[in-house]
Amino acid sequence: MRLRRLNRWQAETLREDLADLYVESSRAQAGQEYRGREAFLRRLTGHIRRPGFALLTAEASAFAGCAYGFPVPREGTWWRGFDGTLPQSVEQLTASGHAFAVTEIVVYPHTDDQDLARRFQRRLLADHHASLGATLVDQADVPDCDAFLSWGRQDIGAIRRPPDPTVLRPWAPVLLRAVILAHPALTACWRAPGKAQAPGR
Repeated sequence: MRLRRLNRWQAETLREDLADLYVESSRAQAGQEYRGREAFLRRLTGHIRRPGFALLTAEASAFAGCAYGFPVPREGTWWRGFDGTLPQSVEQLTASGHAFAVTEIVVYPHTDDQDLARRFQRRLLADHHASLGATLVDQADVPDCDAFLSWGRQDIGAIRRPPDPTVLRPWAPVLLRAVILAHPALTACWRAPGKAQAPGR
């Protein structure tokens, strides 16, 4: 399985193919595929404009997965709404430009490469010389939270965000889990309070 890095122009050109991959890989209920596809395209379109945007695809005879993200802004806006005190080392790595937001990982469920999600994470962080990978996951999406934890990430707390006007219930606040992947040398330097676990367990 070959990982290939795409530039912004290539990502724009392949956005429909990537959206198809997202639908094929998602757990959307019957009749919800179109809504999920459109939401994915909105996210991708917005993130492509971010400074430092990077996208990887995994290819054999066809697309087997993709992952993308961008450097976490140094001023700390990514962590806005964090419930409690952000771990000091996370704050320091963000301020020093060594944190990278992995905002989407899509893996085709029937791929032979069971380690593909981890490979995506490692490659994105290595390409950007980042010591910390960060992802925000909807707390209500327990399968996604479980997946990220199974890929070696740690849940460090909740983030509350203003309601999203693009969803069906725009008045409902958004509760996200902040999950991170730190360089092994850093994990011994700090521990988030309590044992990380997926919400709802």
